[in-house]
Amino acid sequence: MGMGAFKGWADVAGMETCDVRESRRIQAQFTVTENHVGVEARGDQQGAAQFADTVGIGSYRIDLHPSTAPRNYVDISNWPFQIPLGALLPVRVENLLAANKNIGSTHITNGCYRLHPVEWNIGEAAGALAAHCLNNGQTPHQVRNGQAELADFQQVLTQLGVPLHWPESIRLTPRLKLFGTAD
Repeated sequence: MGMGAFKGWADVAGMETCDVRESRRIQAQFTVTENHVGVEARGDQQGAAQFADTVGIGSYRIDLHPSTAPRNYVDISNWPFQIPLGALLPVRVENLLAANKNIGSTHITNGCYRLHPVEWNIGEAAGALAAHCLNNGQTPHQVRNGQAELADFQQVLTQLGVPLHWPESIRLTPRLKLFGTAD
C-alpha cells in the first residue's frame, strides 16, 4: 500500500506510517488552556502557569493548520511550559494514562503540546508513572492527589533525568511568532 492508499498514510522504506497532527483528547482531571501558556492570553503575567504536579517541560509555539481558507495557518506566541500530571489522567477511568498528544488540552493548546519532543516527555512520564504505581501498589490518581505520593514520583522523574521546571531565564522568554514578533 503506497502513498494515497489512505489519507495521511505514506509508504516509508516499505513500512506504513501515519503521523496524525491532532488526535482525540481525553477528558482529563486537568485541561491545559491557552490561558496557561499563551503570551497574549496571560496578559501581564510573565511565564506560563506553573503546575505543582509537573511531570516534564516543553517549548514550542502554538501553531495550528486549519483546513479552511483563507486562513490556513495560525501562529500564537507562548511561554515555555510544564506538563501537568492531571492532563495525563482521565476523569472517569482508573489505570489508564494518556501518553502523547491525547492529553487534556484544548484544540488551541494542542498546537504546542503535540510536538514530538513534548510527546516523548509525556510518554516518558506516563511509562515511569505506570512502573511507579506497580512498584508501590498505587493508582495514578492516588499519586497525583497525594502530596507525599506526588513528591515521591517527581523525585523518581528527577532521578531519571526528566526536567520538571525551566530555568527562570528560559521560562520567562516567550516563544515568538514564526513570522513577526510576540502577540
